[in-house]
Amino acid sequence: MAEMFAARGDGFYITQFQEPGRAEKAFARYDVATVLKKFYSLQLDDLAAPPGVEIIDFFEASSSPLPWMTEEELGQYAEKFQKSGFTGPLNYYRAMDTNWRLTAPWHGAKITVPAKFIGGEKDVGVESFGVKRYIESGGFKSNVPDLEVSIIEGHHFLQQEQAERVNSEILSFLDKLSGEEAHN
Repeated sequence: MAEMFAARGDGFYITQFQEPGRAEKAFARYDVATVLKKFYSLQLDDLAAPPGVEIIDFFEASSSPLPWMTEEELGQYAEKFQKSGFTGPLNYYRAMDTNWRLTAPWHGAKITVPAKFIGGEKDVGVESFGVKRYIESGGFKSNVPDLEVSIIEGHHFLQQEQAERVNSEILSFLDKLSGEEAHN
C-alpha cells in the first residue's frame, strides 16, 4: 500500500505521515484550528507538495469560514485535538501496510451483507488511488454484491458538509432493509 502512495511522488502526504513524529512536528508550527481548517479546505489538486516541503505547509486554509462548519464548531474540534494531538488519526495512515497484511487471508472474500457506500464527488478518497475507477467499473459491486453506492455533492467530510443528505441516505437504506426483512 505504501508503494502506491509513494508512487505519486515524495511530496505526497501519506508518505509524510509514515515517520512517527514528523507530521506532528510540522503541524505544531500552526495553531490546531489552522491545521484542521487546512484539512477541511483540502481540494484534490492539493495532494502533492513540492519536494522538501511539508504537506501541512503546502495546504491552504480557506480565508473565509467553512460553509458547513461554524467557527464555534471548529473551535470545539480544535479544543479536542489540542488535548489529544494528531498522532491517533495519523496512526491510521501509518498502519495501512500492517492492516493489509493482517487482512490478507480475506483478500478476495465477498462481503455478502447489504452495504451502503456514501462518497463525495470531490472527495480525495474517492478521486484518488483508483477508487473512482473501482466503483465505476463494477469492481466494488463485484466484491460487495449487495452494495448500494451514492456519490453526492461534497468533499471528504460529508457527514458534516451534507449532514441532512447523509442522514437521508442512511435512513433510506435502513428503511429498505427493514422492508426486505418484513417480506422475508
